[in-house]
Amino acid sequence: MQRDKILALVKKIPKGNVTTYKELANALDSKGYRAVGKILNSNRDTNIPCYKVVKSDGTVGGYNRGTKKKLELLKREGINFGNTSKPTFFSIPILVSP
Repeated sequence: MQRDKILALVKKIPKGNVTTYKELANALDSKGYRAVGKILNSNRDTNIPCYKVVKSDGTVGGYNRGTKKKLELLKREGINFGNTSKPTFFSIPILVSP
């Protein structure tokens, strides 16, 4: 799985939307959604909105700057997880072809 392709896809997620690790892997004809998570976790480029990627079950998932920061960034875009740990607005897939 190519890091650059994953990061390019994440960069295309529109404001106010999220996708999943699984959808990112599927967009590259892969089942390596855990590899996608590792790639995003190692990313330090703040221009790539890795916080817009959540788990397939709708829960927030991890973030290399901490879950609290991920929730703050999502909330700024109008995606609220409230008390349930699941978003009140969830949209998949949001991806375009690589």
